[in-house]
Amino acid sequence: MLTFKNYNIADWFSFYRIFSAPFLIILAGIGERELFTWFLLLSYCTDVIDGQLARKLKITSPRGSQLDSIGDQLTLLAGFIGLILFEYDFIKEHYIWILIPFILYFVQMLIAFKKYGKATAFHTYLAKFSAVIQAVFILWLLFFGPIYWLFYFMIFIGTLETIEEILLIYLYPEWVAGVKGYIWALRDKRRLKKESITKASGQ
Repeated sequence: MLTFKNYNIADWFSFYRIFSAPFLIILAGIGERELFTWFLLLSYCTDVIDGQLARKLKITSPRGSQLDSIGDQLTLLAGFIGLILFEYDFIKEHYIWILIPFILYFVQMLIAFKKYGKATAFHTYLAKFSAVIQAVFILWLLFFGPIYWLFYFMIFIGTLETIEEILLIYLYPEWVAGVKGYIWALRDKRRLKKESITKASGQ
């Protein structure tokens, strides 16, 4: 049975994002745009902090990776709800473009849950880059207004990142955390070892 002492400091930063997501949605719902934006910025900052802490203190773990992913997903959901409520005209004008990565994302989630029974936590370089671009665009839009080239760049990177995640799901027969990207996955000893065991057992 897990208790509070089983969680490290990096986990608690992830918990902050998880528990703050409903609060962000409430702020958006009551029209507190400025407060919503500042607290969303704080959530994005904790995403940077928890990963840095985990690596620096050498406390990375599959559980921590999964908590981080859940926090990221809930923060993205809260941010998107905020955009719908505060920037409805922009969303309405560009909804076709926005649907492309979102549909791919839900496809990726369905594949992951069917295969692993839970969401992925690969945390690839491309996923981290995509998250940064998303955060910059969303915050800039809420604070100052849209940057259109950044919007299309965000859609492109988000689509590319989700396609890579789907490819990684097919590469790994079992759930793993911390995969830098597709090229790295091809040489990942965890995957190669599992493949060799599977081949040996099938002979």
